[in-house]
Amino acid sequence: MIYKEKFKVQSNDKAVTFHNVTAQAKEALKKSGIKDGIVVVYSHHTTCCVITQECAFDMSMTGLETLQQDLVNAMERISPEQKYEGIYLHPGPKALKFAEEHDEDARGCHNTDAHLRSSIIGRSETIVVDDGEMDLGEFGFIYFIDFDSTRARQRTVQIMIIGE
Repeated sequence: MIYKEKFKVQSNDKAVTFHNVTAQAKEALKKSGIKDGIVVVYSHHTTCCVITQECAFDMSMTGLETLQQDLVNAMERISPEQKYEGIYLHPGPKALKFAEEHDEDARGCHNTDAHLRSSIIGRSETIVVDDGEMDLGEFGFIYFIDFDSTRARQRTVQIMIIGE
């Protein structure tokens, strides 16, 4: 049996946005009636990713949980935020022309760091379902992360549950 569901989340501008989507995934699993199988939480957005992680309990001065801020900091060292032109080869003149022809501003195209971060982390998580429960461990949560801080926007979270 296969069950699918989508829902929207609102991302912020000027900052990486973490969405805890654990409750929505648990509700989808409940609605599916599947007792044994897998839950896949997925982003088709190429600047977003999905992770499982525990709650850090503590908050950083940025308003993120400390583990979330640590991840942002680690990604900043690997793939620095594209604050100005010339940090990355992308976007080139053809990409900028394409964006302009599709009513996207140049700033919105300068999100290479978000594309690279999503590629490194991955755009989905698969969680085992055992006896109607997701096996997230005692402290596990599912986070949908939007690394593109060029503008605020709605994002779509996709869930597919496969099993019996």
